[in-house]
Amino acid sequence: MKKNDTTLQDALKEMLQEYKLAPQLNEARIKVLWEQLMGKTINTYTSGISVRKQVLYLTIVSAPLKHELSFAKEKIISLLNEELGEQFIQEVVIR
Repeated sequence: MKKNDTTLQDALKEMLQEYKLAPQLNEARIKVLWEQLMGKTINTYTSGISVRKQVLYLTIVSAPLKHELSFAKEKIISLLNEELGEQFIQEVVIR
């Protein structure tokens, strides 16, 4: 029997990198984390969340909330990156 020194965690990370699945996984995780981190009220007014090339695109249906969140972009970036455990999000665009 052959001994394998690779941990399951390392094997999964390697697989995600090999098949370039990490961005899709992180986008799915962000969609789940959004309500947890921002709360139900903000989640209610969020009609779309997408990530392209490390930019988080948020579609907010409330103008006052859109304005308020535009001042909290850095905090949103740091909260999400902290939860993801890596510097994945570099910018936030609120539409």
